[in-house]
Amino acid sequence: MLKDFKEFAVKGNVLDLAVGVVIGAAFGKIVTSFVSDLLMPPIGRVLGKVDFSNLFIDLSGAHHATLAEAKAAGAATINYGLFINSIMDFLIVAFAVFLLVRQINKLRAQPAAAAVTTKECPYCVSLIPLKATRCPNCTSQVLLEKAS
Repeated sequence: MLKDFKEFAVKGNVLDLAVGVVIGAAFGKIVTSFVSDLLMPPIGRVLGKVDFSNLFIDLSGAHHATLAEAKAAGAATINYGLFINSIMDFLIVAFAVFLLVRQINKLRAQPAAAAVTTKECPYCVSLIPLKATRCPNCTSQVLLEKAS
C-alpha cells in the first residue's frame, strides 16, 4: 500500500496539481492586495472618500467608528465593504483565468486536414491513387485528376 501511495504521489498530474494550487494561492494573495491596496482606494476617493474595508452594519446597536473597533468590542457586524472587495477579487481572478484559458485554446493547434491522396474509381467505386489512370481493381481507364 505504501508503494502504491508513493507511486500516486509522484505522478505528474499530482505534482502539476500541487504546483497549480500553490501558484493559485500566491496569485490570489497578489490579486487581494491589488484590490485592497491599489484599486479600491482610488475608487473610494472618487466616490467621496469611502474606505470600502470599513463599510459595515453594526448589529449590536452601539456605534463603532471603524470595523476594527466593532470587532474589538465583539459586536456582530455585516461587513459589506469587505464583501465588495471580495467580489472585485473574484472578478479579477475570473477574468485572468478566462484570458489564460482563451490563450491556451488559441495555442492548441487544430490538426491540419490530411491531404487528399486518393480518388474513387467511377466504375467499381474503390479507392485508387490520385495519379492513377487505370483502376487496379477493375482495370477501367479513369481520367487523371487535375491538381487544384
